Amino acid sequence: MLAGHRGDAQTARRALGSEDPRLREVALGALSRTADLDPATLERVLREDPDAGVRRRACDLAATLPFSQPLLSALVAALRDPDALVVEAACWALGESRSAPVPELARTARAHPDARAREAAVAAIGSIGDPCGLPAVLDALGDRPSVRRRAVVALAAFDGEEVQAALENAVADRDWQVREAAEILLDGGEDPEREQPQEP
Repeated sequence: MLAGHRGDAQTARRALGSEDPRLREVALGALSRTADLDPATLERVLREDPDAGVRRRACDLAATLPFSQPLLSALVAALRDPDALVVEAACWALGESRSAPVPELARTARAHPDARAREAAVAAIGSIGDPCGLPAVLDALGDRPSVRRRAVVALAAFDGEEVQAALENAVADRDWQVREAAEILLDGGEDPEREQPQEP
């Protein structure tokens, strides 16, 4: 959509009412480029838009704005979205907020049927670093390899004997990436997340 590049926020906002979900998705990006995207618009999209791609785009853009309480609530509600990729994007945005309700993320990390959503929830908990999320991160060390590796990386946000013991156990993990991440952290090296970044 050229409206974003031309600074035409009015046209972009009208496009949010289009029947074409792709056009609504592009309209959100256009509003972001013109700095006319506001938390209330994203909240409405998250709660009302029927298209998963549009809702996911709204989650991605939420992290670029100040987090109003209604927007934060809409992102938490998106953790129960029927589309796993929306849940994944909501987890990422909530991790960026640094003020998300960690118990909601912990439930996602433990119980969501899609590993991508569980992995993203674990990453968000690590990003926030609230100690109440540590048990969910430790539980994730028994999940599939991609989630276990994310859990090891998330442990960098926590301290204590329990964390140390978990890292020492992870050194013997059957997955080499999990082992490598644990070894890096135990050696006091650079955060393994910076070596193999994962996009939201």
